[in-house]
Amino acid sequence: MSVSYRRSGLAFTEHTITVPLDHDRPDGASIEVFAREVVAADRRAEDLPWLLYLEGGPGHSAPRGPVGWLDRALREYRVLLLDQRGTGRSTPANRKTLTEIEDPAAYLRHFRADSIVRDAEVLRAHLVGDRPWSVLGQSYGGFCALTYLSLAPEGLREVMIAGGLPSLTASPAEVYRAAYPRVLAHNEQYFARYPGDLDVARRVADHLRWHEEFLPGGDRLTPRRFQTLGLAFGAQSRFDALHHVLEEAFATEKELSDAFLRRVDAMVSYAERPLYALLHEAIYCQGEASGWAAHHALGEFPEFDLERGGPVRFFGEMIFPWFFDEDPVLVPLRECAEALAAHRPWPPLYDLDRLAANTVPVSAAIYHDDMYVERDHSLRTAGMVRGLTHWITNEHAHDGLAASGGDVLDRLIAMVRS
Repeated sequence: MSVSYRRSGLAFTEHTITVPLDHDRPDGASIEVFAREVVAADRRAEDLPWLLYLEGGPGHSAPRGPVGWLDRALREYRVLLLDQRGTGRSTPANRKTLTEIEDPAAYLRHFRADSIVRDAEVLRAHLVGDRPWSVLGQSYGGFCALTYLSLAPEGLREVMIAGGLPSLTASPAEVYRAAYPRVLAHNEQYFARYPGDLDVARRVADHLRWHEEFLPGGDRLTPRRFQTLGLAFGAQSRFDALHHVLEEAFATEKELSDAFLRRVDAMVSYAERPLYALLHEAIYCQGEASGWAAHHALGEFPEFDLERGGPVRFFGEMIFPWFFDEDPVLVPLRECAEALAAHRPWPPLYDLDRLAANTVPVSAAIYHDDMYVERDHSLRTAGMVRGLTHWITNEHAHDGLAASGGDVLDRLIAMVRS
């Protein structure tokens, strides 16, 4: 099924296809996958090469509004914005739909990169037949691109990756042990820029410890939930967003402001991305269970312990089991989250031999100070993929693809064709 329309000089076609929930059981249950095709309106009739865009995440839908790289891509591509299964309009997986499923954990085991790649292959056959297409992967989309190179390289003409070269072999525990020092470094940089926020953050944490404060949705804001605001540290805007929240934290000496609570609610809620919380550790699993890796690794980093009385340190991209006690969107999914954390074995996501013999041109941007993806892991992976050309830059943060106005994509295109 497809629907077409035009807007602002662009032509859009919406595609919805049916795919197996489990691609190894094509006669079993099925789900729908949605993707939006975008092309310059005056080039709609041209036979342009296709570019499949894989969004970061996991659990984030494709962009709905303008993004910095799209204009650059549309100069030469017909772009396909894929809502990865479970997101956007691709049979959404959330607290309302998952609680109607008998075994939601078993269901979600089919929502990792391997299934996303197989969905993409069904889409490719539906839209372009046996012609290969180009892929652009942002963050987790880059993880998916490496899985694509492992499972179906015949479908790929070229691959470009922005901030998304994961370790091909690290366990979830190793991933998070490497992540905490990066998050602490970003905390140090934040408070160096905004030293006055040291006192504000401590006042807020102490206030939340002794007073019950409730977010607009009715759920309590706890001190540890307040610490999760550091997730924003890795973006191009880096620290400014959190600073502007903290600078209006108190309405009076003893009361938090309504504006602060409303802004925090938007930052800590997983209402728009429940799969991010449910699958975040599973995306690293190849054999082993995740076992709440971030939670267990936290004990090795006492700097985050508010009870020590030191400066507040914000968490980064970590998912903790208590999220499923304190976020009302996640509370009904607690049992599902526990089952996913305990599940094993997970199938492999990468074929090391196939990647070592890769013949598809690949370019990758590695962000030197990336808070979300370990630079050393990315460099090691770059050396394990034949034909991969990489670029290390400190000019961009993790969302540099969207924030650069097309400069990052321009560089990636030049590299993949050199």
